[in-house]
Amino acid sequence: MGLVVQKYGGSSVADAEGIKRVAKRIVEAKKNGNQVVVVVSAMGDTTDELIDLAEQVSPMPAGREFDMLLTAGERISMALLAMAIKNLGHEAQSFTGSQAGVITDSVHNKARIIDVTPGRIRTALDEGNIAIVAGFQGVSQDKKDITTLGRGGSDTTAVALAAALDAEVCEIYTDVDGVFTADPRVVKKARKIEWISFEDMLELAASGSKVLLHRCVEYARRYNIPIHVRSSFSGLQGTWVSSEPIRQPSEQGEQQVEQAIISGVAHDTSEAKITVVGVPDKPGEAASIFRTIADAEINIDMVVQNVSAASTGLTDISFTLPKAEGRKAIDALEKNRPGIGFDSLRYDDQIGKISLVGAGMKTNPGVTADFFTALSDAGVNIELISTSEIRISVVTRKDDVAEAVRAVHTAFGLDSDSDEAVVYGGTGR
Repeated sequence: MGLVVQKYGGSSVADAEGIKRVAKRIVEAKKNGNQVVVVVSAMGDTTDELIDLAEQVSPMPAGREFDMLLTAGERISMALLAMAIKNLGHEAQSFTGSQAGVITDSVHNKARIIDVTPGRIRTALDEGNIAIVAGFQGVSQDKKDITTLGRGGSDTTAVALAAALDAEVCEIYTDVDGVFTADPRVVKKARKIEWISFEDMLELAASGSKVLLHRCVEYARRYNIPIHVRSSFSGLQGTWVSSEPIRQPSEQGEQQVEQAIISGVAHDTSEAKITVVGVPDKPGEAASIFRTIADAEINIDMVVQNVSAASTGLTDISFTLPKAEGRKAIDALEKNRPGIGFDSLRYDDQIGKISLVGAGMKTNPGVTADFFTALSDAGVNIELISTSEIRISVVTRKDDVAEAVRAVHTAFGLDSDSDEAVVYGGTGR
């Protein structure tokens, strides 16, 4: 008997019919001889509705109470799903994140998992039950307060439980048939990827691909937990994310799925750009800027420093960060302007990032040239450039992102010749 962890997103359990459909799939896995642990998100747009409600009551809700409110969505889903499974003749027990043993730090709204002690889950499984766990939440190690893991936290919950329970696989069920070479909402001819390495998936996730969150993939790589991304709306095989290529059966026997040179094209329009103008070009200035940002607990992405002007000895430093953190970053830098010594700040939230990802890029000359040629032919102007061994990212105008993604996708031969990609639930997640 194997142990399988399944995670279902909000679009999969958006209504009563969706919950009953998911229950049937879970029971089928149980009938196949598996022990089954299920992690579930809040129904549909429940989390967004709770956030809106909180903002109507208080413009700045306290972190502890905000987490207490938001975790209600997953508790509703887990209870309803357990009821639906019992109606199909199987026993199910639902558990909150704290009951499941998900231990976190004490940072509200974006807590990180410290440990998982799934004693109650193991007991439920040993008794022959299906365990249903509320995703996105845990309990702080020190104060024992309810915490949330941030958006997409249910994926991380699922992988963390899979690691703690030594599961064979963590199945992430979404409203698309797997990981595609581009967002199927933007590129209709995007092609499903059969297998992708943890490293490439990490780059795609960090670059804006929303099917899997970066933290989830990072956790899976650390504990070597294979992830199978598939749709809860179809019975099709999805995308395997693992350290080594999987083997799939064929008429001639097992065949290995090889990794393509280019894994995919990701995009992100949730970032903004800050330019620090007139920075003295001397040691320690950049450190002061980014220490200020770090102290404000803001993550940055791309960084570019211009060549210093010989006449003034001043330079400009630009970096990208989440739009939601823009105001906090500006305030922090302005507060420390006397110590840093820059002239002014420029803020731009009408940008987008396009990234080309693939492990084969470093051994194939011409990839960079082809990437920039495709953007040039599409009339897309580039503002920032960042590269790694398996990724090239550029920042452009937000309005140019969709056209740029389609142009690059076509230029690298990623367009599918078969049926168009399907987004069953409308969100691609």
